[in-house]
Amino acid sequence: MKVDTQHLKKFLLDAGSLTEKQFDKAAEESKISEEEIGKILVANKLLSEEELTRVSAHLLGIPFINLEKQTIAPDVLKMIPESIARVHNIVAFSKKGNNLEIAMLDPDDLRTIEFIKKTNPSLKILPRVTTALGIKNAVAQYQETLETEFGEMIKKEGAVDIKHISEDGALEKNLGSQGLEKAAEDLPIVKIVDTLLKHAILQRASDVHIEPLEKNVIVRYRIDGILHIVMTLPLASATAVVARIKVLSNLKLDEHRLPQDGRFKIETSDFKYSIRVSVLPVFNGEKVVMRLLAEDVKKGNLKDLGLYGSALQYVRDSMLKSSGMILVTGPTGSGKTTTLYTMMEILNTPAVNISTIEDPIEYRMPGINQTQVNSKIGLTFASGLRVLLRQDPNVIMVGEIRDDETADLAINAALTGHLVLSTLHTTGAAGAIPRLIDMKAEPFLISSTINVIMAQRLVRKFYGDKEKYKLKSADLENLRKYCDLERILKILKEEKLAKPNDKLEDVDFYRPKSSEDSPDGYKGRIGIYEVLPVKEKIKELILKKVATEEIAAQAVKEGMRTMIEDGFIKAAQGITSVEEVLRVIIE
Repeated sequence: MKVDTQHLKKFLLDAGSLTEKQFDKAAEESKISEEEIGKILVANKLLSEEELTRVSAHLLGIPFINLEKQTIAPDVLKMIPESIARVHNIVAFSKKGNNLEIAMLDPDDLRTIEFIKKTNPSLKILPRVTTALGIKNAVAQYQETLETEFGEMIKKEGAVDIKHISEDGALEKNLGSQGLEKAAEDLPIVKIVDTLLKHAILQRASDVHIEPLEKNVIVRYRIDGILHIVMTLPLASATAVVARIKVLSNLKLDEHRLPQDGRFKIETSDFKYSIRVSVLPVFNGEKVVMRLLAEDVKKGNLKDLGLYGSALQYVRDSMLKSSGMILVTGPTGSGKTTTLYTMMEILNTPAVNISTIEDPIEYRMPGINQTQVNSKIGLTFASGLRVLLRQDPNVIMVGEIRDDETADLAINAALTGHLVLSTLHTTGAAGAIPRLIDMKAEPFLISSTINVIMAQRLVRKFYGDKEKYKLKSADLENLRKYCDLERILKILKEEKLAKPNDKLEDVDFYRPKSSEDSPDGYKGRIGIYEVLPVKEKIKELILKKVATEEIAAQAVKEGMRTMIEDGFIKAAQGITSVEEVLRVIIE
C-alpha cells in the first residue's frame, strides 16, 4: 500500500503522532535500507501497525476495517476461495444486498479485485483496508468445525479404513508391530490425528486427552484450564490413533503394558508447536495426553501475568540481586513455568549467563543454555545442577526442586553468588519453607538464601460483555468460609475499588455474558498471586521451624496479600469473577 511520503509526514505531524525529527530520521533509514517508510516507523515503534494502516487508508480515501476480533458469516467468507484469500491477503467480510465488502492489505492489487468481480458479476465490490492480524483472524475462520470435518471424514472413509481392526479395537492381536506401523500411516488415521491437533491449536487448548471407553473413544481439550468433550470417535479407531501418535513421538509401537513418554513438533506457516506425549495403559486400552506448547510465544512481562503494586516491586527487586533464590509455588498447571520464563526473558542480556535444567524444556529461548533432564542416562535435576555450577552461570533455573539433593545444591548455589529460580509444589507461599525443611535443608541456610516466595493460580478472564451485580447476604455467608471479608473490604478501599463508607454488598462485581465467540464468557487466563518477601521477622520464624500458618500470618501482618485477596481485587476490577477465583482457590 503505497502512500506519498510527504502526505504521510504532514498528516502525522498535524496529528501529533510523532515529531519532525523522528520522521526525518525514519525517512533517512528508509532510503538506506530501501524499505517503505511505513515499515520503518512500525519497526521503530513510532506507530503501531493498526495506526499506520488507518492513516494510509485515510490518505488513499479507502475505509479501514478492524477484523482482528470479528466473526464472519461462513457463507460470506466463502465467496472468496480460501486459496485466493491466503495467497492474496483478501477476504469477504460483509454482504448487504448487492454490495460485497472485501478487506485487503494492498488496495493497489487491482488484478485480484478484478478476479473477484468476474467471479461475482452480480455484486458491487467495495474494497476496505485492514491489518495483517485482521486478515489472519479472518482466514482462520475458513477452518470447518471439528464435528463437520470429522463428519465428512467418516462419511468418506467409513469410520476408519482398516479391515483388520476387531470390534474391541484389539488391532495389535491381528497385525503385530508391522501392522500397527502400517495402520499408523494409513491416510484416514493420519488425517484424524492431524485434524485433532489443528483444532486444538485453533481453540487455544493446552492439552488433548484421548480416552478409550467401553464403547467409544472420547476426545477432550483443556481450554483455559477447563476440560471440554469435543469429539467421540469409533472404538475401532482407538488403537490406530494411539499407534499414529506413538510413531510421531518415536515410542515403542508394541509396548502396551507400560507407560511411555515422548515428544514431537508440528509447524505450519501460522504456528509452531512442540507436543509432549504421555501414553498410559488403562482398562480399555491406552490413554494419550498431549501437552501443546507454542514455540513462538511473544515476550511478556510480569505486569501482563497479573502482578502489580508492591508484589511486583518485591519480585523485581529480588531479580536485581546477584544471588539468592526466587521460588514459585503452586499445583501443576498453575503457570509457574511461564512465570519463570518471563523472569528469564527480562534477565536475558548479553552480559548475563543463564543456564537451566528442566523436565521438560517447555519453550526454546535464544541466548539461554537449556538442558533437558534424562533420568535413563543419569542426568537428573541434581546431577545436572552440579554440572551447571561449573559452567560459570549468573542465573540458574531449576525446573523443580523434587528431592533432598536438588534442594541442597540449589541452596548452596544461591549462597555462592548465583541467582537461582525454581518451583515447588505447595499450595501457598508460606508452605515452601516447611517443605524445604522436610527435604533436610537447614533453616539458617533457607533464611539466608531465599529472597522471595510466590504462590499462584490461573483464573479465566472475561471476554466481551459482562454483567454487573452486587453480592447478597447469602453470597457473603458462603464467602465467609473461605476468606476474611472485613480484610477484603479494607483492601478494596485501599485500591479505591470501594468508597470509604461502602460495605462489601455495595461493591460492584461482574458475571460473564456468553457470546458466539465465547459461549461461557471467558477467554484467556491471568494469574492471582501471593508474594512473600523474606524479611527479618520471617527469617526469625524460619530459624524457629514454626508452622506454615505462623509464617503466613506474619507475612500478612507485613502487608502480603493472599491469593484470594488478589483475586477479589481482579474481580472488582472487572477482569474475572468471584466464582472463578473461588473455583481455583478451592481446587
